[in-house]
Amino acid sequence: GVEVGPQPQGVARADILDKMRKIVKHGLDFVQLFNEGKEFPPCTIEVFKIMEKVDYPRNKNDEIIAMIHPKLQDQDWQPLNNGDPLFVTLPGKVIPYQGNCTVYPTFINEAAYYEKKQAFVKTEKIKLTAKHLRSSVS
Repeated sequence: GVEVGPQPQGVARADILDKMRKIVKHGLDFVQLFNEGKEFPPCTIEVFKIMEKVDYPRNKNDEIIAMIHPKLQDQDWQPLNNGDPLFVTLPGKVIPYQGNCTVYPTFINEAAYYEKKQAFVKTEKIKLTAKHLRSSVS
């Protein structure tokens, strides 16, 4: 599957559809070249590995008591460091990120995840290395 976004529920966006088409085309091009026997050289790529889902701060009645801080909103895949603003309460108290390493939040404040008790997902940036690749079928 391919998921390209962010895109609000029930909204059709031409720019997001165009990105999805390009990704699918690249995937199909790779399959064709692989099936033709092309050898792909070793490569390294940075990816984001999911660490954990983070919920909104809640009170004893399980009600959300703070929202995503404006400096974090729309900052998917950007570094979040210890002490950076994370949430803000209705009275305006800032709740900072408290972590021992830089993380890269994603799916920040997406409406579809409220019912799943997910404010965002913490990811870590890692590098994956692949050896050369060639089809064994000629």
